[in-house]
Amino acid sequence: MKLIIQIPCYNEEKILGVALSSLPRKIEGFHKVEWLIINDGSTDKTIEVAKDFGVDHIVNFKENQGLAKGFMAGLNACIQLGADVIVNTDADNQYNADDIPLLVKPILEGTADMVVGARSISQIAHFSWRKKLLQKLGSWTVKIASRTSIPDAPSGFRAISREAALKLNVFNEYTYTLETIIQAGRTGISLTSVPVRTNEDLRPSRLVKSIGKYVRLSFITILRIFTIYKPFRTFFSIGLFFFLIGFGLGIRWLYLFMVEGTERTHVPSLILASICIILGFLIGMMAVIGDLLAVNRRLMEDIQYRVRRQEAEIMKTKKS
Repeated sequence: MKLIIQIPCYNEEKILGVALSSLPRKIEGFHKVEWLIINDGSTDKTIEVAKDFGVDHIVNFKENQGLAKGFMAGLNACIQLGADVIVNTDADNQYNADDIPLLVKPILEGTADMVVGARSISQIAHFSWRKKLLQKLGSWTVKIASRTSIPDAPSGFRAISREAALKLNVFNEYTYTLETIIQAGRTGISLTSVPVRTNEDLRPSRLVKSIGKYVRLSFITILRIFTIYKPFRTFFSIGLFFFLIGFGLGIRWLYLFMVEGTERTHVPSLILASICIILGFLIGMMAVIGDLLAVNRRLMEDIQYRVRRQEAEIMKTKKS
């Protein structure tokens, strides 16, 4: 069994060494533990620091691509390098590396394919009360959207089995944390969480630069991924909402017409009712089309999984 610990990095020259110095080289259940960094277009000495600390593999982007693309590039590289389990952690040393054995334990035991490290949000001193509230609200929303029970959805400290990594896709460019949990919950990837410890804050979060922006982008991410995996329910619900409004206005117009006769025609209400009913019908048709596209997406994902697996096996055979 081979474990690769990956760290997305963007201008982490000052603190990357702290994170790397705490990473383990031996973990029970694995014959080999390697380190990999994703250099996301850093303009400082991030790569030099990584080499000085003995990082085994470097995925290098010439330009900054964002956290989500960096995460996926790391997963793909780890698969090609023959990893059986992949651990993702942050370059700012936020997560306690001594908890990695706890993180990979459910995968080694065969009880899960993805494990999320759950922080005790309420006890993190450097989190403001607003950030704590938003973290809990975001996790609660993801629980509903994904039908999972992960208490700390924004956590980037997670272990992923080779099989799960082959199936994952990230469409969002902002972050991978919420999307991968919803995707796992909706596609049948076995998912669990374990409590983990955190370290002292070494630098401000680069993901949450603005509370308002974070809330907006997180909401868009959740809505988008839910629409991708449940298009029929999403569009049918919206279409039904407009249809019922139009139907109600139509009944109201018919009642007034029967009571008042032709003295007051209430034409605006009739027009609005017609618009809502037509709009509801059109959105309902979008639900049907979306459902058909979802079937095609599942077929394409299955093909992608098989291709990725075959490529990984070929690479593993060549190296052996």
